[in-house]
Amino acid sequence: MTDTSTRFREFKMPDVGEGLTEAEILKWYVQPGDTVTDGQVVCEVETAKAAVELPIPYDGVVHELRFEEGTTVDVGTSIITIDVAPGSGDAAPAAAEPAAPAVEEEAKPQGRTPVLVGYGVAESSTKRRARKGTPAVPEQAAPQPAAAAIQAEMNGHGGTGTATAARPLAKPPVRKLAKDLGIDLATVTPTGPDGVITREDVHAAAAPAPAPVQPAPVQPQAAPAEPVAGVQPAPVAAGARETRIPIKGVRKAIASAMVGSAFTAPHVTEFITLDVTRTMKLVDELKADPDMAGLRVNPLLLIARALLVAIRRNPEVNAAWDEANQEIVLKRYVNLGIAAATPRGLIVPNIKDAHDKTLPELAAALGELVSTAREGKTTPVAMQGGTVTITNVGVFGVDTGTPILNPGESAILAVGAIKLQPWVHKGKVKPRQVTTLALSFDHRLVDGELGSKVLADVAAILEQPKRLITWA
Repeated sequence: MTDTSTRFREFKMPDVGEGLTEAEILKWYVQPGDTVTDGQVVCEVETAKAAVELPIPYDGVVHELRFEEGTTVDVGTSIITIDVAPGSGDAAPAAAEPAAPAVEEEAKPQGRTPVLVGYGVAESSTKRRARKGTPAVPEQAAPQPAAAAIQAEMNGHGGTGTATAARPLAKPPVRKLAKDLGIDLATVTPTGPDGVITREDVHAAAAPAPAPVQPAPVQPQAAPAEPVAGVQPAPVAAGARETRIPIKGVRKAIASAMVGSAFTAPHVTEFITLDVTRTMKLVDELKADPDMAGLRVNPLLLIARALLVAIRRNPEVNAAWDEANQEIVLKRYVNLGIAAATPRGLIVPNIKDAHDKTLPELAAALGELVSTAREGKTTPVAMQGGTVTITNVGVFGVDTGTPILNPGESAILAVGAIKLQPWVHKGKVKPRQVTTLALSFDHRLVDGELGSKVLADVAAILEQPKRLITWA
């Protein structure tokens, strides 16, 4: 008989960033009974930094999914059980974690510390849904009637007996979907085997238009349950006037970081409006250059290069404030952050060692960074260690803004829309391509003179892009 301690393998929630303690399960790509192979992606999770797909390190058959979609799980907690020796017996894993008793939520212990990838923590603060009935028991060798077995599985407890109509048959993820969409499962017509309600059944029930609102005044309805982060808010009932979206994941991290930055680093923002007609002509010439074939060539590329040259001329701007050690850390490298709007919120991945890259290399790095961000595949590592950032508000038609520093960085450059405007050129008013730049900097590190020099250098390069060569 196969040893259950070696037959069943537990895959634990890894630390997919530096020191993260929890992650939310966004989506399962497998279900119990599915065959998986080493390296296959089994789920997508969201941390405070990004959404990440997790590959399984085993070959075998999925025995159990420990948590539903939408559940926040501690790093080091088992999330899926894999049967690596299927067909060798019916025994359940000896070390399987029992289902939680009927509790709403476990209190999170104080004094948590980061953990290493794949290693557990002393106590668990995983938030579970309340389960009714008794804790789960190992699978029985004796067969149960099909409907009764399914009812036991759906209700989260074992045992025998006949199925009742007291609770519709549906798996936990389907129940979560129904709750998000505000659908009462008792009103859904099942089409699955043995009367089980499927995802398609829930979507079908949600498809018809909502019933017309009664003419008599009604009180506002409560918003549906929390939507999973990264998707559109759940539809609200007729008459509802508010939708509540939980603050979590990337959005929660952004809010926390921006508040911390705004109230920790004294911000100063300076502005300059300039003629970038020559830069726009150079962009057109580079697009036709064979050496730049297949690369993303746009004004942002030359603005990034101009900022890198300005930092080389004024290296003190590329620094960080170390509060713990009461030191200013001058950095001899530039990890250039590029703010990117994604469906999950604003993220700032950075180009490592951007100061060492040639123009074609910088163009390739920018193209890859933008494409990865749009696909939602940016990794936590790509967002760590930034030194200076560019945010391009001009793509939204905005002239300028006062950007907030990313925590740990000394400066951020906002690029406004490039527009054809009347401009005095060689003593005459002519239509020219004009934009406005805004540089915010940490006044603890960067005084007004240094900040002004950096902004003026960037502007001078963009007005006369030949300085990319003469000043480099």
